[in-house]
Amino acid sequence: MTYVSNDPIWWPYISFVILLSYWTVAAGIVVVYDWILTLGQEIELIWRQRWSLMTVLYLTIRYIGMPYSVVNLLQIMPSVLLTDAVSILQPSHSHPINTLMCRGNITYHAINGTILAMNAMLGVIMIARLHAMYQGSRTMLVFLVIIFLAVNIACGVITIIVLVDSVGEEFILSGMHACFSAVGYNQLLLSLFWILNTVWEVLALCLSVWVAVKHFRELRRLGPSTGSTIGDCFRVLIQSHVLYFASFVGVSFLQLALLFPKISNSSSIGFSVLGGAVQILSVARMFVLGPRLILSVREYHAKLVARSDTEFGMNSIVFQEHVHVSTSSTV
Repeated sequence: MTYVSNDPIWWPYISFVILLSYWTVAAGIVVVYDWILTLGQEIELIWRQRWSLMTVLYLTIRYIGMPYSVVNLLQIMPSVLLTDAVSILQPSHSHPINTLMCRGNITYHAINGTILAMNAMLGVIMIARLHAMYQGSRTMLVFLVIIFLAVNIACGVITIIVLVDSVGEEFILSGMHACFSAVGYNQLLLSLFWILNTVWEVLALCLSVWVAVKHFRELRRLGPSTGSTIGDCFRVLIQSHVLYFASFVGVSFLQLALLFPKISNSSSIGFSVLGGAVQILSVARMFVLGPRLILSVREYHAKLVARSDTEFGMNSIVFQEHVHVSTSSTV
């Protein structure tokens, strides 16, 4: 059943949805801008290299970002009507803001399914990085895989429960089509979802920092050339990891904050800004910083190979000049 209302009580909600749609457009622009910015590196370091699991993960994450942004905008944009628009009917209609906006079951399921899949793919990238940092330790690999599977299976079950319960009513508010998803009895599950992901990310960061510190201490016992190379490699890994982790922490804290009733029931501009920040940080974490976890390592490796080739070429020139001089002097 469709509910039609022109009550002014809904106007703050309408303003909120319109403002949130602007933030969603901005998030999509961030994805496209970063793709254009790194297209040259992508062609050189991804497309022209031998294909591997990391290549597939990079391309999948990178090129899901743009359709994800479009679908995310469709589920929020007030001027678009999707005929399958259904979601949970809010238990109390006294306040319009205690909702999760969705334009239909198809887009709502697609968005949440994509987030779950992206988290899993980014987890695989993190496992590969940690496995390399721990010098191919099988024990560390088994440990990471067990934790990864436990977290992602639990998050998958939580997502399925939330999506199965997502049925409700369509509203037409002052000519704007919308559908409501109450978060009341799902607050615990949604909080648990982000807590589990936070535990995984904190564990990955701690393991990265610990092995980096360990290697930096060992560099003093190595020669200057080897120590410099290993140290630069670990700096690249840690820098990209810390930036990615910072974005995840921002998304997690904002998502958890939006679940509090005092914040979610607010119609202030501050609440709209929080929602917009979640949109931009979520997209940046998954589709900008996620692919850069792979791109940064390949860029460093390419520079290292180029530097080695240059040094080899210079040594060859010096050797040839030495041979030429020696021969002429002998004659």
